Amino acid sequence: MASNGEGPAIGIDLGTAYSCVGVWQDGHVEIISNDQGNRMTPSYVAFTDADCLIGDAAKNQVTINPINTVFDAKRLIGRRFTDASVQSDMKLWPFKVIPCAGRNKPMVVVNYKGEEKQFGAEEISAMVLTKMRQTAEAYLGSTVKNAVITVPAYFSDSQRQATKAAGVIAGMNVMRIINEPTAAAIAYGLNQKASSAAGDKINALIFDLGGGTFDVSLVTIEEGTFEVKATSGDTHLGGEDFDNRMMSHFVEELKIKHKKDLSNDPRALRRLRTCCERAKRTLSCTTTQTTTIEIDSLFEGIDFCSTITREKFEELNMDLFTKCMDIVDKCLMDAKVEDKSTVHDVVLVGGSTRIPKVQQLLQDLFDGKELCKSINPDEAVAYGAAVQAAILGDQNRLDLVLHDVAPISLGFYSFQRVMDVFIPRNTRIPTNKEVLVSTFMDNQPCVYTQVFEGENPRPARNNVLGKFGISGIPPAPQWVPQVTICYDIDADGIFNVHAVAEDKTTGRKNILTINNYERLSQEEIETIAADKEHNKLYEASGYAQLDRLLLSI
Repeated sequence: MASNGEGPAIGIDLGTAYSCVGVWQDGHVEIISNDQGNRMTPSYVAFTDADCLIGDAAKNQVTINPINTVFDAKRLIGRRFTDASVQSDMKLWPFKVIPCAGRNKPMVVVNYKGEEKQFGAEEISAMVLTKMRQTAEAYLGSTVKNAVITVPAYFSDSQRQATKAAGVIAGMNVMRIINEPTAAAIAYGLNQKASSAAGDKINALIFDLGGGTFDVSLVTIEEGTFEVKATSGDTHLGGEDFDNRMMSHFVEELKIKHKKDLSNDPRALRRLRTCCERAKRTLSCTTTQTTTIEIDSLFEGIDFCSTITREKFEELNMDLFTKCMDIVDKCLMDAKVEDKSTVHDVVLVGGSTRIPKVQQLLQDLFDGKELCKSINPDEAVAYGAAVQAAILGDQNRLDLVLHDVAPISLGFYSFQRVMDVFIPRNTRIPTNKEVLVSTFMDNQPCVYTQVFEGENPRPARNNVLGKFGISGIPPAPQWVPQVTICYDIDADGIFNVHAVAEDKTTGRKNILTINNYERLSQEEIETIAADKEHNKLYEASGYAQLDRLLLSI
């Protein structure tokens, strides 16, 4: 263990369902157990009349306090309240979500210490991140300030920015935002290093199916260089969707058998969801074909008992499983892989890859190729993040270079009313692109531009990445000012804009002010981070004791 003082940088896998933290120590990665002895911590936050609970304690009391127990923050972070996925998820969540006043941002509403409170997804995620930081600090015996945090490769700019903001709110310096499949590729690559001959070039397909998101990346590994050739995914596809299908199946069964509808009872739904999650895990065991669900007094005194077979579970989710395979095909196409035999390993990452049907379909897609299960699917992402944290923190001298890509095309609205792409998807990052614009009115002091991310040629069908106001343009006739807008994507995959106005007659250049009306501002982030009431939630010294007390009940 480290002595008191500032400890080493850590790597955090901030998951939809579970989170994990690791650190590079004594020449290897140590995945750190929490105060309950678990290496995976539920990404749950619960609010009660007495306190705020995070992790195991929060999840263990969810059936008695469903409306004040928040999970799936990763499915809210960086999204708009009006997003179709948010509106769909709200029908299944027991907790309340409302739009933030004056902004199209989802806010979770809970009762905490007798008062109604509202929290953004960044704040909920910050609480989980704080728990992970405290877990590392308890193990290391020192303060942790620096961290690498992972996100799905297919996360949008706003989701990446919001995740980074959550890390800042949690009191950490976020050294890097790294894509989950890229982090897993590091774990795989280091594991392969011992058994591969020097100079070997490996093409690995990372298949990362977690609790709420799905990513696939084609990575080439050669002599310590990890180059992502292409990535694809779905930020709303994972184990929880499989649970939801099973839960809906049993809700319908209850309607048919007992003429009762429990869809508006949060506590009953939570109890059913917990049993469905357990049944899914049981059916994922290679020897189990059938499992039973039994819940005493589930709804209006009804004792619910039913069975489900693996075949039925697969039938309920087959379209989702097939969608995963379609995304793999898209990734291979983008990477220009014509012969699948050139992919040396298909690497399984994420708990949902344990589902036998998923493995079978993936194996069939690669003509019967044996799947790679050499790395821990639950811990691989945190492992890779810890390695990257150690490299950025100068804690190890591994000869390792990462080349990642932008997962989604970026463009702006052109005069032809189509999306003019300036950074195509799968462009290596960091990268930048300069665009020259001017004014269309005399003495126009500012210009506005909208940037979109997506693959549809019609801008309206893509996601608005940001609305940028560029002010400070010196007075001049129309078309005279030359405004150079520089769009760039940094190593975190986060989009930034810089602008310079040049006076043609004098050659003078002015750095212009950029406002992105879609993001949480730096001032807002700092205000939340400095809020004493919020800090009480994040830094409560009684977490460990409360966790143990609740778990002993």
